[in-house]
This record gives sequence, structure tokens and C-alpha cells, in this order.
Amino acid sequence: MKQLLLISLSALLVSCGGGDKQATDTASPAKVADGTQQEVKQSWQSEHDKAALIEQAKLAVQALGGTLKGELQSAMKSGGPVNAMDVCNTKAPEIAKSVSADKNMAVSRVSLQNRNPVMGKANDWQDTVLNEFETRKASGEKPDTLAYANIVKTSDGHEEFRFMKAIPTGSLCLTCHGSELKPEVSAKLNELYPDDKATGFKEGDLRGAFVVVKQLAE
Repeated sequence: MKQLLLISLSALLVSCGGGDKQATDTASPAKVADGTQQEVKQSWQSEHDKAALIEQAKLAVQALGGTLKGELQSAMKSGGPVNAMDVCNTKAPEIAKSVSADKNMAVSRVSLQNRNPVMGKANDWQDTVLNEFETRKASGEKPDTLAYANIVKTSDGHEEFRFMKAIPTGSLCLTCHGSELKPEVSAKLNELYPDDKATGFKEGDLRGAFVVVKQLAE
């Protein structure tokens, strides 16, 4: 696999899915001040401010992650993990839609082991970045620092900003994503997500990533 050069903070690589063209070439990785990586040789120069877009993406990720965390904590207190799963199933998509509209960026979550069969499945370029995150983690990088950002030219000639921020598995996540699930949790998962792939995680594993995408004006 060609190695991507990523920018740190939930994303893209040399041959993006859908025939997208990278704003930069994948010659060799270069670390930037905050420890993330990005591609260095440019085949075309975007006029958009990538640094500003990254900051906007971080705020969008914080908004989605923070709001969802608050909803889950409230649901756990009032009805335990089964109640929290109902929140994930019904409110998480609504929260993502609301944040996306507010930030004028498409914000979502994806995983190599997705739970939601539609919204949580990574596409080609997201899959590549998630695997690159796994490689970087295995090389010693901390899971909570893994991120990627890039501006690409899509197959229709438009510029698109893409960002990904890794989601490490925390101890609370193991209640619904670990290896030893309570019977009532397993039963609820089977009810809501019969094709669930998002179990068997350990604390510190990469659960998935936040994804932020913005279509850029010409």
C-alpha cells in the first residue's frame, strides 16, 4: 500500500476512491510541528487555506463528539447501556446532521468494524486512512493524536477538503464494544444491528474515526 502522509490534530491518500486527484504527491512523509504527517510534493496548488480548514474541522469534531458524549452519559445514567444504544441508534445520526448543517461541513463517524451498516461503513479513501492510522499506532504514535487532512481534486474537477481524526476505545466504550458483553447488551445489539461488527475491542484500540468533508468553492 502506498504510504500516505497525514496531518494531525479523523484524511486521504495518493489514489483516492472515485478517481480523485491528490493536491499533493506521496513521495515521502514529513512531520509537521504537532507530530502529524502530510504529503509534501504538490502537483497542483490549492488556493484554499488548509490550516484554517483544519481548525474548522477540529471544531466540528469537538461539536459532534462532545454532544454525543453528553447524550450517552445522560442515557447511561437514566437507563444503562441498553438505553445508551437507543440513543446511538436514533440520536447520533440526528446530531451528526445538525452539526454538519451548523458547521457547513459533512461530519460523520466511520470504522473498519462498523456497527451501523450504512452510515458507519468507511468508503475507499477512509478505509485507507483508517489502515494507515493502525500502522502509525503500531509504530508507537498515540491513538488520540492520529489525524489526517488534505485537499483533493475530485474526478469532476472540484476541490474537496477531507479530514479524519482517530477515535480511541475508552473504558466506557467496552460496555457496548468490548469482548465480554452483558446478555441484555448482546440482545439489544442483535435487535438494532444484526450485522454488527463493532465488538471485541480492547481499551486503546482504534474504534474508528471522525470524518469531516467540505466541498470547496471555485
